[in-house]
Amino acid sequence: MQVNMTINGDAVSEEVEPRQLLVHFIRDQVGLTGTHWGCDTSNCGTCVVLIDGEPVKSCTTLAVMVSGHDVTTVEGLEIEGELDNVQQGFIECHGLQCGFCTPGMMLTARALLNNNPDPSEHTIREAISGQICRCTGYATIVRSIRWAADRETPVAIGSAS
Repeated sequence: MQVNMTINGDAVSEEVEPRQLLVHFIRDQVGLTGTHWGCDTSNCGTCVVLIDGEPVKSCTTLAVMVSGHDVTTVEGLEIEGELDNVQQGFIECHGLQCGFCTPGMMLTARALLNNNPDPSEHTIREAISGQICRCTGYATIVRSIRWAADRETPVAIGSAS
């Protein structure tokens, strides 16, 4: 089947098998290996990407289901050599150790901050509750997201972003 989508701002048009998972399409056909593949059951959240700005676990999403949509991977957070606040926050606050869950955590955090630029600690923890980190204990991840939130530029209501 032919799929057409935008990944990190670039048009992508490829042939895929109807049963191909989005995580494999992104990694194997498109060559963006920042999206990690963990469990294939949507339990761990390492494979999270944004589809039309919403976090989705790519290990249980078929590539054909995403045709016509915008996909953002962790590689798409950095723009013109400038790290996203979330990426910088993970550096500043040591929000990663092994790094396996980090791309999914960062994308979930970006979606959260796009919808709520000033979340409480409880809201941050709730947002990342669908993802498993086996290394950090989450405290540094929450601090990293809070660091990013403190640096978000507020968008005036009614203005274009």
